[in-house]
Amino acid sequence: MQSYPKFAACWGCVAAFVFAFTVGSAAADRVNGQRIAVRWCAECHIVESEQKQGSDRVPTFAQIGGSKRFDEKSLAAFLMAPHHSRMPNLSLTRSEVTDLLAYIKSHGR
Repeated sequence: MQSYPKFAACWGCVAAFVFAFTVGSAAADRVNGQRIAVRWCAECHIVESEQKQGSDRVPTFAQIGGSKRFDEKSLAAFLMAPHHSRMPNLSLTRSEVTDLLAYIKSHGR
């Protein structure tokens, strides 16, 4: 029975992490997300409709934002610790990730 408090504490940490992104997305700054995207993502991804260059080997923000496969939780986890060899670890803060997610998701509407 003594392992139960440790288990509960672990789930409490997970719940707090998910809650932080859920609450953060309500206060997301999409304009800041656009600035981050243009600065860090536009070299490879098409991040704006009027953008002229990008790689054809990576999805556009419109494709990512409109995809059911890339939900907010999976994108947040990916951006916090990318595991793709072509994707750099940008070391974004949680706030920056939340802002970037808001911008990406705005393309899927």
